[in-house]
Parts: sequence; structure tokens; C-alpha cells
Amino acid sequence: MSFFLDSVIMFTSQVLFFGCGWLFFVRQLFKDYEVRQYVVQVVFSVTFALCCTMFELIIFEILGALSSTSRYFHWKLNLYVILLVLIFVVPFYIGYFVVSNIRLLQRQRLLFACVVWFTFMYFFWKLGDPFPILSPKHGILSIEQLISRVGVIGVTLMALLSGFGAVNCPYTYMSYFLRNVTDSDILALERRLLQTMDMIVSKKKRIAMTRRQMYQRGEDQNKQTGFWGMIKSVTSAPSSNLSLIQQEVDALEELSRQLFLETVDLQATKERIEYSKTFQGKYFNFLGYFFSIYCVWKIFMATINIVFDRVGKTDPVTRGIEITVNYLGIQFDFFYAISSSKSSNVIVLVLAQIMGMYFVSSVLLMRMSMPLEYRTIVTEVLGELQFNFYHRWFDVIFLVSALSSILFLYLAHKQAPEKHMAL
Repeated sequence: MSFFLDSVIMFTSQVLFFGCGWLFFVRQLFKDYEVRQYVVQVVFSVTFALCCTMFELIIFEILGALSSTSRYFHWKLNLYVILLVLIFVVPFYIGYFVVSNIRLLQRQRLLFACVVWFTFMYFFWKLGDPFPILSPKHGILSIEQLISRVGVIGVTLMALLSGFGAVNCPYTYMSYFLRNVTDSDILALERRLLQTMDMIVSKKKRIAMTRRQMYQRGEDQNKQTGFWGMIKSVTSAPSSNLSLIQQEVDALEELSRQLFLETVDLQATKERIEYSKTFQGKYFNFLGYFFSIYCVWKIFMATINIVFDRVGKTDPVTRGIEITVNYLGIQFDFFYAISSSKSSNVIVLVLAQIMGMYFVSSVLLMRMSMPLEYRTIVTEVLGELQFNFYHRWFDVIFLVSALSSILFLYLAHKQAPEKHMAL
């Protein structure tokens, strides 16, 4: 009876999580795009529900809610289902919708989707060879074989996001890194952009008029016959001038794109300067200094852990989520920028794949920070994995990501004023 009531509670919570995932998808993530394939929305919502259920089970482990038998059963069931979704369902549908967007492959899209999935499975399985993540006694279809490979990918993604977020947060919110942009700078750049556009229009008019003259001259010359008529038509054709003008137009169009992007960048910088003067802007500026200290500390601790082969006890997942989600500065507009009627289905599925792998990896890393009395069932469910490896791997990737982000942002910040002065 107790097991039945516990199952009802878990099922009810999963239905609620599924509904929240569906509403989040419809109302927030892709509210401006119509995803006609309901299977995509179902897969996304199911993945969202399974991810939330894993964290619910962690809370139940700490609180001692439900019976230990029920928790073990639902841990096992939830992990098997989410691994089934991440390894079999989502990759297959990604390949299916990618192939569906290619006209030459649409008639045999099911066959080519299977080919894409088998390719994914080959590389997914080979991923485990260079990493010390398994014991030789594990079977091919054991849960350890699957979750260990998902864990490598998820921990890598988590560390990359955390490393970039730790560096990008202070760079984004600290007023120290803002360029001094005035209205005259923006007006001068806009004026040059308009001049460039006028030159493009003028040269395109010349091309159109020249082609019209060539067409009319060709009709007149068709009436002339003989050798001298042919010589006249060849010597009077201004085709070489057309190619030169077209090259100039191409160069001007490229310049106009660069000027437009620079104008948008200056506008955004000016808005950031105005925002930094508000109370909320000053608050985030303070957070920028705080996370600067955190970034230096985290890089230092990651280096210590790598050099001395030490496993950190502090959970990196909580901080990683806090930085990448709350302070990274990348909003869901990113998805609007790359979405279209053809790519939206694929983007949703890729997002579901990343989300699922991210949360599975979070469970692997959170296990280390849980007290011994609370991690018993989690350890039994996950099997004999090399948990210390994932923490060391997180530190290595975090350090590489953070240092690479520092170098990239330094070069971008140094180049921005020089580029503005050159334009």
C-alpha cells in the first residue's frame, strides 16, 4: 500500500512537471514560432519532467520522504527512461528532421534518419574508450555503460558553460569594462552607413542602366549582318565595366554589413552605460566584482585540484547553474535569432538533449557533496562509476574554458576601440 501511494505521488509530480515544461515551451521558449510537430513538444516536455524528477528524488533522499524501496525503484525507472530518451529517441528525431529539410533525401528520410542515428551511436560508444569511466565487468547494456558516456558529455558541457559564465559575468556587468560611447560617435557611424548605402544604390542603378543599353544595342545590331556588324558588337560591349562595378558593389555591401553591426554594438554599449547608472545597474556592477573574486578563486582551486590530483568537496553544479543561467547574460533571444520554420524542430530537440545530459551529469557531481547517509541509494542506482574522474574532468574543462574565455574577451575588448577608430 505504501509503494502504491508513493507511486501516485511520483506520477502526480511528473504530470505537473510535464505540464510546466509544456507551458514553458509554448509561452516562453518558442512563443514566436509554430512547431507543428507535436512529437517534438512531447519529447521536450518529457525530458523536462524527467530532469525535474531527478532533483525531486535528491530532495526526497535528503528529507527521507517516501520509503527507501520506492525511492530506489523510481530512481532506477527514471534513469532508464531518461537514458532511453537521450540515447535513442532524441538523436533519432534530430536526424529525422535534419534529413527532412534536405530535398534530395526527403523520399528516403526514414532510412537516412536511421543512418544518422547509427552514426551517432558509433561515436557515442567509442567515446568511452579513452576515458577511465568503467570497470571491465560491466555488461554492454548495463546502466553504467550508458550513464558513464552521457556523464562525460554532460560534465563537459557544464564545465564549458561554467567557465565561460564565470568570466563573462564580471565582464558583462562591471562598468569598468564599458567603452565610452557618445551620441556623436553613433551619429557619425550612422552617417557613414547611409553614405555607403547611397553609393550601393547608385552603382546598382549604373549596372541596371548599362545592361539595358546593352540589351537595346544588341537588338539594333541583330539587324546588321556581315563581318563588320560582328566586329562592332564585340568592340562596343561594356561587359568589363560591369564586372568591375559589381566587384565594387560587393565590397560596399560587405562594408555596409560591418558598419551596421558596429552601429548596433555602439547602441547596445550606450544602453549598457545608461543602465549602469541605475540602481539595478549598480547592483549588478557590485555582483560583477563579487564574481570576479569567485572567478579567480575557482580558477585557483581548479588548478590546485588538477596539480595535486585532489577531488573538490564543494559542489560545482550549483555554482555552475547560478552563473550560466542567472548571470551569463545569454537570454532565450538567442534561440529566436537562429530559429526558422525549418530549423525550430531541430533546435528544440538539441536543447532537450543538452538539458537531459546536463541534469544527468548534475546528479553525478551532486553525489559527492551529499552526506554519506543520503547518497546510499544514489550510489547503488548509478552503479560502480569512477565518480572522482568526473570531478577532475570538470576542473580540467572549467580551467580550459575560463582561461580561453579570458583570452577571447581580452582580445575582443582590445580590438573593439581600434575597430571603432578605424571605421
